[in-house]
Amino acid sequence: MPVFVYEARDAEGQIVKDQIEAPNIRTAQKMVQQEKKMTIVKMEQQAGGAGSGDILAWLDRFKKVDEQALTVFSRQFATMINAGLAMVRCLDILSEQTEDKKLQQVLVQVRRDVEGGSTLSSALMKHPDVFSSLYYSMVKAGEMGGVLDEVLDRLAQFMEKDFALKKKVKAALTYPVVILVMAIGIVFFLVTYILPTFVSMFEGMNLQLPLPTRILMTVTKLAQEPVYLGIFAASIVALFIILKKYVETPVGRKQFDQLKLSVPVFGLLNKKVAISRFCRTLGTLLSSGVPIMQSLEIVGKASGNEVIAATVTRVRDSIREGESIAAPLGASGMFPPMVTQMVAVGEETGNLDAMLSKIADFYDTEVDYLLSSLTSMLEPIMIVGMGGIVGFIVISVFMPMYQLVGSMS
Repeated sequence: MPVFVYEARDAEGQIVKDQIEAPNIRTAQKMVQQEKKMTIVKMEQQAGGAGSGDILAWLDRFKKVDEQALTVFSRQFATMINAGLAMVRCLDILSEQTEDKKLQQVLVQVRRDVEGGSTLSSALMKHPDVFSSLYYSMVKAGEMGGVLDEVLDRLAQFMEKDFALKKKVKAALTYPVVILVMAIGIVFFLVTYILPTFVSMFEGMNLQLPLPTRILMTVTKLAQEPVYLGIFAASIVALFIILKKYVETPVGRKQFDQLKLSVPVFGLLNKKVAISRFCRTLGTLLSSGVPIMQSLEIVGKASGNEVIAATVTRVRDSIREGESIAAPLGASGMFPPMVTQMVAVGEETGNLDAMLSKIADFYDTEVDYLLSSLTSMLEPIMIVGMGGIVGFIVISVFMPMYQLVGSMS
């Protein structure tokens, strides 16, 4: 069993150094906190031979913090700070109750850094794989302005809405993906196990087989050959790797992001989601006191889309030259006139952050409507597609039979 070395404070505030055996670091922390009634300052696994605990610890490095767990943490953290709890105590409680192991380990380190005299934003900045630049920049602005509780509450609201939006999109696309996978599975089963019987029968007929039947026979024969299946699978994997490598290049990434925004139906959905996230992120940063240039830099990095990032770069250049934000947004061709006009009004009235939040709320509603109509539209399309595949197979099987009956008569 792994051994964990720790430093902790006892009830009298004295530092105690000891070690404890536990299946994982989370259990070790609970044993020290609950059984020994100590507050952990530092804990790490003792170096030793490879075991199951070492393997799990190694695998944990590649795990990402669950987005929902981070959202729940942000809301609870904001609530505790608003209630007047000390920051170290908040981090201690949250590290105990979170179910995400990686987040728990990170929070223990953050709490140790804060207890050692670091600011919360500096402690969060050490973990960029968990806390984004948006996250710790807002926290830093809250610390500088003395409104950390308000900023944390605003950050929690932002993460909840952003997570809810992503969840809606994923839920809407789950049904057609499941149907597509089932359709491919059924066709593969028919071609591999059912149709070979008919193929053997057709080959014994002295008939000129129709084109659909010949196509079906060719597909069935290829599906029964492991060599051809291997070549097909290798070709798909190779094509996927080549496309992935190309998308990782600057030119490929920009073209792929442009494609996501221009494909029929789904392009409109991606565009509305991108506009909503851009406006909400920028509005949240501005309302939290982050300077406009720094806010735009963070928005560009957090957008995940090279088209939006290029637009944000033009916006920063425009502001640097003393011009407005609305002009480069309109020139990009991605933001509708309504968005640019509302942004212009927000700039003129000095209420840009509130205007951006209203735009984001509007586009969240638009995404809901679009997802509902998209789901309703995809259902009949998927049914017609499956019906077409099954119909092709049935026609291919029965046409030679009709020919045979006709020749016999």
